[in-house]
Amino acid sequence: MKIAIAQINPIIGDLSGNAQKILEMSQQAASENVRLLLTPELSICGYPPRDLLVNPSFVEAMDKTLHKLAKDLPANLAVLVGTVVKNSQAHITGEKNLFNSIALLENGKIQQFFHKRLLPNYDVFDEKRYFEPGLQANYFKLDDFNIGVTICEDLWNDEEFWGKRSYAVNPIADLGNLGVDLIVNLSASPYTVGKQHLREAMLKHSAVNFQQPIIYTNQVGGDDDLIFDGRSFALNKQGEIVCRAKGFISDFLTVEFNSNKQDLELGHVSPVYEYEDEEIWNALVLGVKDYVEKCRFSKVLLGLSGGVDSALVAAIATAALGKENVIGVLMPSPYSSEHSISDALALAASLDIQTQILPIGELMQSFDKSLYELFAGTEFGIAEENLQSRIRGNLLMAISNKFGYLLLSTGNKSEVAVGYCTLYGDMNGGLSVIADVPKTRVYSLCKWLNSHQQKEVIPENILTKAPSAELKPGQVDQDSLPPYEILDDILDRLIHQHQSAAEIITAGHEPAIVDRVLQLLSRAEFKRRQAAPGLKITDRAFGTGWRMPIASSWSALRNIGV
Repeated sequence: MKIAIAQINPIIGDLSGNAQKILEMSQQAASENVRLLLTPELSICGYPPRDLLVNPSFVEAMDKTLHKLAKDLPANLAVLVGTVVKNSQAHITGEKNLFNSIALLENGKIQQFFHKRLLPNYDVFDEKRYFEPGLQANYFKLDDFNIGVTICEDLWNDEEFWGKRSYAVNPIADLGNLGVDLIVNLSASPYTVGKQHLREAMLKHSAVNFQQPIIYTNQVGGDDDLIFDGRSFALNKQGEIVCRAKGFISDFLTVEFNSNKQDLELGHVSPVYEYEDEEIWNALVLGVKDYVEKCRFSKVLLGLSGGVDSALVAAIATAALGKENVIGVLMPSPYSSEHSISDALALAASLDIQTQILPIGELMQSFDKSLYELFAGTEFGIAEENLQSRIRGNLLMAISNKFGYLLLSTGNKSEVAVGYCTLYGDMNGGLSVIADVPKTRVYSLCKWLNSHQQKEVIPENILTKAPSAELKPGQVDQDSLPPYEILDDILDRLIHQHQSAAEIITAGHEPAIVDRVLQLLSRAEFKRRQAAPGLKITDRAFGTGWRMPIASSWSALRNIGV
């Protein structure tokens, strides 16, 4: 039996468009004599639909689209489609109104539904808000084969692999005990650094442990802050990868189930990324491309400061959208160094993108004049420095508003974490491209990019000079912050490893620096709450999965961490 994986890039809410993508891959599958086609979780509506699900008309439209798709499918092809099903008992039992489900479509009809059993409710996942968990092990018979069906999180509760259980049941174990011939999993699993290795290791353990071949189908594409990497794959009973789809792009691939061996045959295996930076680069490029296109923008703009952050964002945007769709705006002030302007222009020339130069000196003087009497007798400080950033932010938003371009925010995770950014200034924008990329990783990505291109993309001077906001004479970032190598390690321990201040100090960091970083992290929450959505590439980003209070005590965090 030939089985195909349809690794599609859905648009959330575009029911007819998503159904058309499934139909096109179904037609390709039929032309290649495929018997069973797999699509991702909630493939008919895209994942995550969030509060679209509380709208009854949206759920009804999904049902109508699913029935139409069933009628349009080629003959002799079974298709598993991710969808939502109403819970008919909800009004009696008080349960949630919906199930996160898989529909089996064949012979022009919906033959069967299978409900997701494990509902994630952590980080960016909020499925218990909408769905009731399924209670039954899911499987069906196709020709002479019994096929077990799981949905995304159903895979992630192997007690032997994790050393603990997060849920009371293990759907994979239940299917293994039932003796099905094959287990399929339909997922919408967002990308984070290193996650693919974890997926493959986890499913290898399950395949070997239960002597079951497993096919994993994942969504691809960018949806708001989330990036789905695809990289669907299949393993045989020995835990060997027998096929793997491409990363960060739609793909279609087939795998053969050998009835004699009761196992999967070797098919096409796309290579893994050799460098972690390459993987991150591709994720960010896809995130920008899909955000811009799915939000129906045509061009983007950003401020080019001559610094490394805006250089990286400009390079990502150019790779995602093409040089003709990226505009860089230089806004020098009296404090801007000559090399900042020349570095920004050199970058623009390297990327071959359009630039505009808008000096802000006269605007600064106008603001100073307006505030002169009110500020009389006070020292020059943060308020005056931030005026420059806010003037630039206003200019960029004016251009965005006038021409309908999307403004890209260029702040990195290190700066966003400690509030080294200006609200209504450099934080302006519709998408924060590197908000989940620490400063040290920014440099790493730029160096990787230069080493893997035929020319120097990011000018060397941008990478070697001391980073500076250039809001006052002679300013460098390290006047206000620890060296980024130290800051990023402390932030990693706080945010990702959940270490307390005492543990971080024990690891070798200065108590005063740790205390200061904790204080800054807590105080900057009000800024992050107002920031543009940022592309997520780590297991804990400052986005939909970060739910910290604004009015809180940073001193308490010293004992418990974040």
